[in-house]
Amino acid sequence: MSKTSQENDRNPKDREATISVAARTITARGNTLDSKELFSGGREIIIVHGAENYRLRLTSQNKLILTK
Repeated sequence: MSKTSQENDRNPKDREATISVAARTITARGNTLDSKELFSGGREIIIVHGAENYRLRLTSQNKLILTK
């Protein structure tokens, strides 16, 4: 499949932004979430809190790091 000239003009960062992400369901028990469900095989998630984005990362030593 060939790319259109419009697709060729976009930089790689713009192309990444056009990829849609499938929705998924996470089960909460009371106010408890399982981190395995949150990360779903990945190592990082973005948490949107008001107007701010926070990054929650899983380290190689299986610890959590939250950064703004």
